[in-house]
Amino acid sequence: MDLILYILTGTVSGFLAGLLGIGGGLIIVPALVYALPHAGYGPQVLMQTAIGSSLAVIVFTALSSIRAHHRAGFVEWTVVRAIAPGVCVGALVGAALAGGLPGHILRVIYLVFLLGASTQMLLEWRPAGGREPGRLGFAVAGLVIGVFSSLVGIGGGTLSTPFLLWCRRSIHAAVASSAAIGLPIALAGSVGFVLAGLGRAGLPEGAIGFVAWPAVLVVGGTSMLLAPLGAAVSHRVPQRPLKRLFAALLLLLAARIAYELANAPAV
Repeated sequence: MDLILYILTGTVSGFLAGLLGIGGGLIIVPALVYALPHAGYGPQVLMQTAIGSSLAVIVFTALSSIRAHHRAGFVEWTVVRAIAPGVCVGALVGAALAGGLPGHILRVIYLVFLLGASTQMLLEWRPAGGREPGRLGFAVAGLVIGVFSSLVGIGGGTLSTPFLLWCRRSIHAAVASSAAIGLPIALAGSVGFVLAGLGRAGLPEGAIGFVAWPAVLVVGGTSMLLAPLGAAVSHRVPQRPLKRLFAALLLLLAARIAYELANAPAV
């Protein structure tokens, strides 16, 4: 049963990532929250493992995405190098924080993230142009992006793309560079979740720390296969109504999480 759920998760997340240009963590984390209990993960480790596993999957998908954006010539590597140390430190800090938080608190954080992401998609908000930050500015921004991305299991594009747009980068450069920034976030975050979960009770066979490697390998492999198909379909269909539909689905998911939080005891 868990294998089927992992394949479905990878199929949907990979296809939608290619179709809408969104990060897979928006789909992978909630999907794993419902799939991992079938593999023996209890509530005391469920949310942390879903987030840590999502970051590990993003390592695979980010490599594929970076290759495509680099070939197109849109990745600004000077920006990536400037922000990478901050996001790495931030992702490790976020993983350490997540490892010590109760599962229901992590769900609240993820609920706030879903509400923010869906609202941004519906309103199509983009920040007004700012100014080019110095190395310290990039480091601080990277730290904030890394901490929050690690806490919710995303590659950071939801945060780094608006930041780079504020830095007066073009939309193509912002999206491509955000994809590249997602790799150090995912690497550092997944390592952090492995370390945070070592020795934790309640983790079944196949887990190393808060990363469920059977899920990571199946979801990551499937999503990498389906992402090119989603990208091909995206060239033939209008993006705006699709993104608004997806935002509405995120709001429904947020409503379900809010209902569960209101009716479940704290873990």
